Amino acid sequence: MKKHVFLALTALTSAALALPLVAQAQAQQPAAAASAAKHAVKKKVVREKAEHKRSKKGVSHKHAKAIEAKTPVQTPTERLTDDELQTAQQVYTGAFPCEQGERVTVAADTQHPGFFTVASGKRRYYMHPVESRTGAIRLEDNFHGAVWLQLGSKSMLMDQKIGQRVADDCETQAQKDYAAEHQQHHLLDSAASEPPAAAASQTPPSQSSSDGAQSPDNAASAP
Repeated sequence: MKKHVFLALTALTSAALALPLVAQAQAQQPAAAASAAKHAVKKKVVREKAEHKRSKKGVSHKHAKAIEAKTPVQTPTERLTDDELQTAQQVYTGAFPCEQGERVTVAADTQHPGFFTVASGKRRYYMHPVESRTGAIRLEDNFHGAVWLQLGSKSMLMDQKIGQRVADDCETQAQKDYAAEHQQHHLLDSAASEPPAAAASQTPPSQSSSDGAQSPDNAASAP
């Protein structure tokens, strides 16, 4: 009898001691689940941020090479028309002295024929030819809104965004020669168009009496 009572008390004691542990384990289960869920959300946020950062930076160099290998890439020169490439061959290159001490430099891009770097002071533009209805040679930088206009006797650099000429009356030696020749032709045309001067009226010389002709009075008085 005593033995059974002892065993019962022992069982009750063990159960009483186990109850807090069970309750603690049951309480820890929601906390563990919440922690796992929080960790999953945090991991997802980190992954999304990494993907967004990669999208802003663009594809990796390795992936870009793979894409280029499968996708034909059009070079800048191939984007120009035949007429624009022909116009590019007529563009003067070198240093252009301009009015008010300005200076413009035009350099051809050897890697991309048809494209030019046009610089003036701190300004620097990357231009390509466009068709012009006036016959002038026109280079444009669409990103900066700049235009380089080459005429027969001069060139000019314009900023279309502010509506001003950055440099004007820029001349190469070829343009100076063209202007001089044009001026000479203009003077010749002006001289040819002037009316001829009126011829001065001339009185025929009087006949001298020494040629043997006699006046009627002389003839009457003659013997």
